[in-house]
Amino acid sequence: MPEYSDELIKEVMGSVNSIAVVGISANEVRPSYFVSKYMQGKGYRIIPVNPGLAGQVLLGEKVYPDLKSIPEPVDMVDIFRNSEAAGAVTDDAIAIGAKVVWMQLGVINDAAAKRAEDAGLIVIMDRCPKMEYSRFSGEFGWVGRNSRIIDNRRKPLGAGRAAVARDAIGKGKGTL
Repeated sequence: MPEYSDELIKEVMGSVNSIAVVGISANEVRPSYFVSKYMQGKGYRIIPVNPGLAGQVLLGEKVYPDLKSIPEPVDMVDIFRNSEAAGAVTDDAIAIGAKVVWMQLGVINDAAAKRAEDAGLIVIMDRCPKMEYSRFSGEFGWVGRNSRIIDNRRKPLGAGRAAVARDAIGKGKGTL
């Protein structure tokens, strides 16, 4: 599994606003759906991408057939496709000027990652942004996984993304 520093993950989580989710499903029990819904609930703008659902509305947002059809800038591309398909999606992420390519758990494409890094993008592979966000916010411990963060402070309800950016990243740090 590729290794990424906590600082890099925190920088990404605190710096992006819009996330294009490639391969999102309309099925509420699929990981792509509930990860998207969770991240949307934390204040991120989710832009669904799925050619089979194009033109429909999912999570209150219009679904696009591909990244190049999105009419606005995208900060991060979250790939819910297999490792082979991640190559073409990564190339599209480079073409649209995304800042980050995030390949989900089990998705590793070293050649695509190198192309993206050479183009100046941050690449994270074989990780889940929902899991990483919840690890740094302290929520992951609620489901029995050690977040590797010791914290005896109770987080106020609604602290959300701003608290993660402020507490985990620090003021004035983490801009992409």
